[in-house]
Amino acid sequence: MITILSGGTGTPKLIQGLKNIVDAEDINIIVNTVENDYFSGVYVSADIDTVLYTLSDIINEDLWYGIKDDTFITNERLSEIGSPELLRIGDKDRSTKIQKTLLLKDYSLTEAVDIQRKGLNIKSKVYPMSDEDSEIKILTDKGEMEFHDFLIKEQMKPEVLDVIYSNVKPAPEIINTIQNSDIVIIGPSNPITSILPILKLDGVIDALKSTYVVGVSPIVGGSAVSGPANKFMNALGYETSSYGIASIYKSFLNKMVIDLKDENLKSEIGKIIPEVTVTNTIMKTMEDKKNLAKNCLKKI
Repeated sequence: MITILSGGTGTPKLIQGLKNIVDAEDINIIVNTVENDYFSGVYVSADIDTVLYTLSDIINEDLWYGIKDDTFITNERLSEIGSPELLRIGDKDRSTKIQKTLLLKDYSLTEAVDIQRKGLNIKSKVYPMSDEDSEIKILTDKGEMEFHDFLIKEQMKPEVLDVIYSNVKPAPEIINTIQNSDIVIIGPSNPITSILPILKLDGVIDALKSTYVVGVSPIVGGSAVSGPANKFMNALGYETSSYGIASIYKSFLNKMVIDLKDENLKSEIGKIIPEVTVTNTIMKTMEDKKNLAKNCLKKI
């Protein structure tokens, strides 16, 4: 059994490759929830929905958000009548979010996601990291901000001073899923805003220490492949490099996968991680995605 810790950008590309080389029923995905919130009256769990859309082959691969070939009639009309949305939500995507909003009146987030997973005929399991309302605050030189305000309204421009996480309990299946896995893969998502919230849940790091864990660096040549990981890592005192990623995960990581551009860091990372694999981690084609997935699955 394979378990993946995921955010909403780089890791879904890896998931796409993985599901093409292993049985979908052998894949479990634990997804970050700290960015979940209500927008335009609907519950938005963007990272979870991106994983669902990836597994059901309907993801918009231009953005790695939303549904491919979606329309934006509602979004455009809201702007016309003076209620522009902070997030640009497509019409088909909005239906997923409306359904989840309605389901949450009677079900936990885990149960709601599972209902949607089955509705999309997905064989892999998808788990939100927590059923409780979780959030992340960005402390900047302009004050404390909600994550989406920092990301969208402020265009990630303010200086980041700290990142504050809410204290929530792990969803019911999380710890057992990790412990019963043959391998856990930490995907190339933002380590601070996507992965650390999962790691900070009670029992997660202890569970990871009991299994084989592979981490894929989202940093290539000293820069994040996508998103503002650099600012967040620097704010928490981590070097913006694959070595910095290894430093975050070193207490439980068995193997680190880094890009060819970071081969010069292999020996240094090898001092804190038992095995370091150097390969192409930039996933432009399906072959790139499958090859990276294969490299992740190779044990010592």
